[in-house]
Amino acid sequence: MNLQLGGIHHVSAITARISGNHAFYTRVMGLRLVKKSVNQDDPSMYHLFYADAQATPGSDLTFFDIPRAAPEHRGNRSISRTFLRVSGQAALEYWAARLEDNYVAHGPLHLRDGRLTLDFEDPEGLPLSLVDDGGRGEAYPWKGSDVPAEYQIRGLGPVMLTVPELHPTARVLTDLLNMRRVRAYVHPDDTTAQVHVFEMGEGGAGAEVHVAVRPDLPRTYPGAGGVHHVAFRVPSEEQYHAWARHLEAAGVHTSGEVDRYYFRALYFREPQGILFELSTDGPGFATDEPLEALGERLALPPFLESRRAEIEAKLRPL
Repeated sequence: MNLQLGGIHHVSAITARISGNHAFYTRVMGLRLVKKSVNQDDPSMYHLFYADAQATPGSDLTFFDIPRAAPEHRGNRSISRTFLRVSGQAALEYWAARLEDNYVAHGPLHLRDGRLTLDFEDPEGLPLSLVDDGGRGEAYPWKGSDVPAEYQIRGLGPVMLTVPELHPTARVLTDLLNMRRVRAYVHPDDTTAQVHVFEMGEGGAGAEVHVAVRPDLPRTYPGAGGVHHVAFRVPSEEQYHAWARHLEAAGVHTSGEVDRYYFRALYFREPQGILFELSTDGPGFATDEPLEALGERLALPPFLESRRAEIEAKLRPL
């Protein structure tokens, strides 16, 4: 079987202020809350999923609620920037004005790797960038957003990894995950550093990993405002099982197959410590609630449903 990943599936980050996080991503960023759930490994904390109107794989930005988490100390061995796709310069100009109206500082519009880009941070310091994807692929704008449909976030763009050495990570991306190394560019924050671009599937902004080599940086100390892991798209359960066998045969220590109810997951760390996940596109977030009502109630996987009253009693209102 020719194992190929389809692109970025989701990015999961950490928040210490879940109510403010919910307000920022739904009201300022105009994303739809498509699943209000809990961390399946620790149901005392929320796990929120923001996405497009259809909860499309590749559009999910998710957050684990860890109220006492200290802020992340940035450095290398981390997922250091998350890109969100929009279409066209007019969209980026709209977002520059919208961020200013909401008192969110941002950098100037600039070209990064040949694409017009706008850098900013969320209220807890999570590094984000809006990037022009050229209108490639389908878009599913959400009618409940006050962001005009043509300017809405279309999905996840590349993720940037920052590592002290290129080779260990590059080898995993190419030899293990069958990505293609396609180009490199100068790091915008350090002209002595290179960023190497790897693509998967059909390529494009939603199917790239950018690896920045920064041996000068200290190691990241994880925390709020940082990314926990990135997940890559697996199109079918058949391929998912094949990927599990492939990683086992390569001697990679993994979580084993994990059923997250909305998708199947497989976790492992690349040699420099960054957590990767392989996730199936299905069955999807409409498994347990209608598409038009996604995110309106607390959704629990079947194995937690019997504990609903206990779990709800411990969660703070959003």
